[in-house]
Amino acid sequence: MPVPSDATAVRPFQVETPEEQLADLRRRIEATRWPSRELVPDRSQGVQLATLQALAGYWTGEYDWQRCAARLNALPQFKTEIDGVDIHFIHVRSPHEDALPLIMTHGWPGSVIELLDTIGPLTDPTAHGGSAEDAFHLVLPSLPGYGFSDAPTELGWNSGRIALAWAELMNRLGYTRYVAQGGDVGADVTDTMGRQGPQGLLGIHVNLLAGALGLKGQLPSESEEERAANAAVETFTSDGFGYFLEQSTRPQTIGQALLDSPLALAAWMLDHDTDSYYKISRAFVEGEPVGNLSRDTVLDNITLYWLTGTGESAARWYWEFGRFVAAATASGQAPPPVTVPVAFTTFPGEIWAAPRSWAEAVYPGLAYFNKADRGGHFAAWEEPALFTEEVRAAFRPLR
Repeated sequence: MPVPSDATAVRPFQVETPEEQLADLRRRIEATRWPSRELVPDRSQGVQLATLQALAGYWTGEYDWQRCAARLNALPQFKTEIDGVDIHFIHVRSPHEDALPLIMTHGWPGSVIELLDTIGPLTDPTAHGGSAEDAFHLVLPSLPGYGFSDAPTELGWNSGRIALAWAELMNRLGYTRYVAQGGDVGADVTDTMGRQGPQGLLGIHVNLLAGALGLKGQLPSESEEERAANAAVETFTSDGFGYFLEQSTRPQTIGQALLDSPLALAAWMLDHDTDSYYKISRAFVEGEPVGNLSRDTVLDNITLYWLTGTGESAARWYWEFGRFVAAATASGQAPPPVTVPVAFTTFPGEIWAAPRSWAEAVYPGLAYFNKADRGGHFAAWEEPALFTEEVRAAFRPLR
């Protein structure tokens, strides 16, 4: 049966938030039942009470979601149905017509919010101290089940299926040659695109070495840098893995709290990794943001999850990922090689700051590698100017 022509239409999209939704959010925050204070001086028992209470006070007292909505609505936003799921994306064409098309994928607990401050420098480099030769036409999709994208209603939406959807999206937008970038979940999706090798994909750049988890204990550990990376992976898998384990095994269970309590959602999202947690905590408790991780931008991201009710549907990606990895491990088959040039940037505050030897072990023939001097897991969000320079350098040889 032929697919109706309007099913693949690219439709303009605008954010609309009724005031009653925001009033309900404030009521729920004000009705929060608080736990007692943690019994340790650090985050080893979880998100600290002082941090969350400072966040709640700002959320109900000073924060303005409509400012964020206006910022999103000032950008060209669209939706289009791919493989049965309505996908939201931002699409900003560069004023330089020969710009290189780039699709960038966010992660969890992020969203397109974490990429917003890279849009100007990437699409219009001459207005941001760069060269016209480094311009990109930029596509920023919301992962299925995240933000304004619809949640899948059937199983199977792992990174492989998302990667195929992204290739279809770029094809639908008329891009016959393009590059891809991602961090966190976006790094896994982008890695998968590189292994699928869709027609038109010229190269990829990632800033999380997701493949290191599956190679735990097998990667080089001779140098001090390599030993530190091994220790970081060990710490993550023994003491920083809570959200990952819960979401990859019982997303529906934690989803009940994420959909019902704004402060449960905020705490769950803040408790992602040590480096970004302390930076965000500092922004709320001390009023001193690190880079672009400010109170407003952090709450823009959390509020987006709340208003779209995507806490549980976003968590389901981890469930799909877990089952895909288990099946791949049981099969004993190695993943197919990446068929395009790979660029990698390691940021010092990443969950594990992968050394070059690790990146080369996962990506033989690595085309580009650099160690940034600052920035963490949310590199594009925290340090957009530095991140932009890395993306420009990574893809310069492919133009």
